[in-house]
Amino acid sequence: MSGIRRRRTFGGLLAAVVLMVGAAPGASAGAVGASDAARSPSAVSAAAGSIPSVGTDWGAPGPYAVSVDVGLVHTFYRPQNLGQSGESHPVIIWGNGTGAVPGVYSSLLRHWASQGFIVAAANTPTSNYAISMRLGIDVLEQRNADSSSPYYHKVDLAHIGSAGHSQGGAAAVNAAIDPRVITAVPIQPGPLTDPDLMDEPVFYLAGQQDHIVWPALVKAMYQDSDHVPAVYGEVRGAGHLDSIGDGGDFRAPATAWFRYWLMGDEAAGRMFFGPDCGYCADATLWSGWKRNAAALQRSGPTT
Repeated sequence: MSGIRRRRTFGGLLAAVVLMVGAAPGASAGAVGASDAARSPSAVSAAAGSIPSVGTDWGAPGPYAVSVDVGLVHTFYRPQNLGQSGESHPVIIWGNGTGAVPGVYSSLLRHWASQGFIVAAANTPTSNYAISMRLGIDVLEQRNADSSSPYYHKVDLAHIGSAGHSQGGAAAVNAAIDPRVITAVPIQPGPLTDPDLMDEPVFYLAGQQDHIVWPALVKAMYQDSDHVPAVYGEVRGAGHLDSIGDGGDFRAPATAWFRYWLMGDEAAGRMFFGPDCGYCADATLWSGWKRNAAALQRSGPTT
């Protein structure tokens, strides 16, 4: 992070929805994200690039059978046969909404595993600090180095994204201060976070009929992310709980975003960037859609 950024607060909006989140993050503004090279989809390793294509149906199940490893601190959703064709698997770290556990979002997290991701879901129902989320990366680093583990040399630790819902959505931004995280998808995120802390491309998802985390709050976070490529998508008709379970209409666009930034899937990238942006004109899905100047500067996924 170069220089000192201007700071903004969300004032009255924070007070209105503070019940949805835990304590404010303790990270300092000195934390930085990964290098620009690491954040570029063109930097995706050859191993990650061998993950099979899913065409353009991002909401359909992927080609991998799924296994779930349940522990005390994390639940890991992963392809059953890791590295079955010599590939390594990018990582998504996940934060739950207030009072929730990974099982509430199990179908969505299984979906990502079927697409070829390893999902490290923190078991905590109070995820706002993102401590357990970031610890999931540490666990995967250890397993990736352990020759007795099924994860051995199967984890693509250069391509890690953060995601979460509600309080966990704020935690997804807080987790992205970790230099190992290269992109984030906050879903209906609570307010106790500061987008200025992160330097990664970010896709904010709001619900048009969300009366707990208002779209105006999510849009304010998007507007405060003018230092990075940022996209705002407001799902038409969606309430605050419509993203639980299998992710509803949030599932496909979140999957496409991660396939682009973590797998280098150019078909997925064309849904967000360039003049033929696939999602930009989809008025049946979105009640609101915005791309900031940094996102508009990306003329397409191959640039």
